[in-house]
Amino acid sequence: MMKKGSISRRSFLKSSAAAGALGVIGTGGAATVLTSCDGGKEPAIKPLKEPGTYYIPDLDMDKAADGKELKAGVIGCGGRGSGAAFNWLNAADGVTITALCDTFKERVDSLAKRLKEEKEIDIPENMRFVGLDAYKQLIDSGVDVVIVATPPNFRPIHFEYATQKNKHSFLEKPICVDPAGYRTIVATAKQAAAKNLRVITGTQRHHQRSYVESYKKIMEGMIGEITGGVVYWNGGKLWHRDRQTGWTDAEWMIKDWVNWKWLSGDHIVEQHVHNIDVFTWFSGLKPVSAVGFGSRQRRVTGDQFDNFSVDFVMENGIHLHSMCRQIDGCANNVSEFIQGTKGTWWGNQGRDAIIKDLQGNVLWSWDKAVEDENYKQVDPYTLEHVNWINAIRQNKPLEQASETAISNMMAIMGRESAYTGKETTWDEMTASPLDYMPEDLNLGKMDMSTFTVPVAGKAYVPRNK
Repeated sequence: MMKKGSISRRSFLKSSAAAGALGVIGTGGAATVLTSCDGGKEPAIKPLKEPGTYYIPDLDMDKAADGKELKAGVIGCGGRGSGAAFNWLNAADGVTITALCDTFKERVDSLAKRLKEEKEIDIPENMRFVGLDAYKQLIDSGVDVVIVATPPNFRPIHFEYATQKNKHSFLEKPICVDPAGYRTIVATAKQAAAKNLRVITGTQRHHQRSYVESYKKIMEGMIGEITGGVVYWNGGKLWHRDRQTGWTDAEWMIKDWVNWKWLSGDHIVEQHVHNIDVFTWFSGLKPVSAVGFGSRQRRVTGDQFDNFSVDFVMENGIHLHSMCRQIDGCANNVSEFIQGTKGTWWGNQGRDAIIKDLQGNVLWSWDKAVEDENYKQVDPYTLEHVNWINAIRQNKPLEQASETAISNMMAIMGRESAYTGKETTWDEMTASPLDYMPEDLNLGKMDMSTFTVPVAGKAYVPRNK
């Protein structure tokens, strides 16, 4: 039963949209509409896109609609893979997990234990697959869908094989770390769409109600034409794994993967892609070029930078500034800001979202309290699985990999510019032969001399006197 004075979930979303629009029209007193020369009236707000021409997920539910039973296999049983497994199980009734795989047996067994204890799901030994090629055994084991949460460099390979075998895919972001992987993703996404497979990516802001409603407001024209923006992921150091006695080179790097550029793509790709993706999603633009810089100040393992600053030029000439840092004891900011001709938008992963006019007056903001009152499920990590399951059960098209590939490539452009000190362009990077996968990849000894921290530019050479 609804509380007195409360509104329904569907009414909540509809009324919030109406209130936002009225807020803009009402600003400025009597001058609520623009009047044309012939006496006719035109709306003060011109939409950027007409309703129905852009995708909006249905988030008006806490769980996916009932339907056919679905069996999932989890590829990559570390922290994110384990999290995604429980997101999947919490997103719907009639879904389960029947197979697990990872490079390391202890990770498979750890997730299997949790599934048994917390969800009463028993994964038998013959459905626990271990090794670099274990994903093939899992995909061939009879699952309907795959949850891909391995270190990012492996994701294009896993997506490609899953699509060949007609499996729906969830791909954790980032979905590639280099141009070679980007091209695999783009080609595979086309194949998946042709096969009517549903593909979703871990860009969970696309399923966070505050971001989805913000996107709608911007498409409705509330801030006018987009003229630029700034995106941030400035936070503290992430985890690392010290090398243990008996670990091989590859075993250490894979267990410490978030610190090695061939595995993670560096943190501008692995983490900051979330913020970059918000701008490409809201603007609908691709980058043309990037000039960036970065450095390594505090990182204790691996071969990555721990800070980046990149200026992107988009295809219509506007600029996006991208800034990210993973260093303790510094000013933190994880958010996005977009400038428009009529106002500004700001949002963050904490479900804050605000639109202001050019004078700084708040026109619209997301009400977290009302969302909490209307919904039990506000976790975007689970809501993306709700949307994915609905698309599968209702046979609705859903293919996010090609869209996420754009923001992924944008982050790659910024990284390579910072590494080299050179300008990078979309055309040269998408055609580049750059491939981060080691030629001698195995679980034994590797040539560690090839994993070095990049240094931009040229060393100073004194002039002859």
